[in-house]
Amino acid sequence: MAVTSSQNNGDGIARFASGSYIDTGTAAAIEIDCGFTPRYVKVVNVTVAGESGCAIEWFDGMTAAYGYKTHDAGSSEAGFAVITSLGITTSEHGFTIGLDTDLNVTSEQLHWIAIG
Repeated sequence: MAVTSSQNNGDGIARFASGSYIDTGTAAAIEIDCGFTPRYVKVVNVTVAGESGCAIEWFDGMTAAYGYKTHDAGSSEAGFAVITSLGITTSEHGFTIGLDTDLNVTSEQLHWIAIG
């Protein structure tokens, strides 16, 4: 049996940040400065017009702009998919929310959590 595994225990200091975001201007990539490089990020659109919520999660080890995208059961797009563009990209001091058209929508409320 072959096993491939990787693990990152960080530096032993727990880091956690959360917040919300809404922008009434033109949709653009959103840069969040949480003060550390996240190892896990989840962003949820809680006001998707006419549908239930949409979320994108990014885990340490995933490629930049990737994400695990889910739609609630009440959505016409219910289910999940791995996206390979327009997702989450981490940086030294936070992360960027890409222009995924289900998540990053003008005048819709986003809530996010980042864990380092």
